[in-house]
Amino acid sequence: MAITAALVKELRERTGAGMMECKKALVETDGDIDAAIEQMRKSGMAKADKKAGRAASEGLLGIKTSDDNKTAVIVEINSETDFVSKGDAFKEFVANVTDLVLAEKPADLDALLAAKLQSGSTVEDARKELIAQLGENMSVRRFEIINAKGQVAVYSHGSRIGVIVDVEGGDAELGKDLAMHIAASRPICVDESSVPQAELDKEKEIYTAQAQESGKPAEIIEKMVQGRIKKFLKEITLLGQPFVKDPDQTVEKLLKDNGASVVSFVRLEVGEGIEKKQENFADEVMAQVKG
Repeated sequence: MAITAALVKELRERTGAGMMECKKALVETDGDIDAAIEQMRKSGMAKADKKAGRAASEGLLGIKTSDDNKTAVIVEINSETDFVSKGDAFKEFVANVTDLVLAEKPADLDALLAAKLQSGSTVEDARKELIAQLGENMSVRRFEIINAKGQVAVYSHGSRIGVIVDVEGGDAELGKDLAMHIAASRPICVDESSVPQAELDKEKEIYTAQAQESGKPAEIIEKMVQGRIKKFLKEITLLGQPFVKDPDQTVEKLLKDNGASVVSFVRLEVGEGIEKKQENFADEVMAQVKG
């Protein structure tokens, strides 16, 4: 029987195992998904598999830079509770995976899960061993790598928010300030040219519908919509935002005054999109900056 991508995907969703592990099990059972699950359980994965469906929305971010400050990586690994994520075993696993990402620079998540740690175990096998040891579901959720054109600057707000910025020009203090600003203000891109057209179209559609309720002429509605789009772009672009340490100037002016520019940035927050409860950690950063 042909082992299709859809079959592998279904087995991954039912077991929480890695892609290559699922494919191997399906090949060995000639595509029989139930037999594959039974075989995977027999091989010692049962405890991990039973927990695979439980939400893992807590966790830690690992951040590390190269010695020459030209490369930085950030990794998010999740657990079910902060009790586990604060434990030494979980912290060690996060640190080891982060070191591996910096050293090996895997192409994607599947490549990372298949990569071997210094212990000789793959990341996926080590994850399952830790699940069995600690009794909670865990997931290596995502990672980002920045190979800088300038120099990387990093900032961590505890273990919940992490930022990497590629800055050309300026100094280390400017880089840190920019990273802290991004943590607090949540821009989605560097400048207006980087905003996805689909995002702009969606906002324009919403603003147009809102403006049409006013009953004003079409040309006035268009001006209203353009004004709202302009405000929206300032809010979501790094260069358009007021600098958190000095709201009287924009980040764009700050960079210009320092002869610097931002090439790119990455901002990750633990549990984004899968939070069990809402906690505004960006406000915490803002309070810390202003304090």
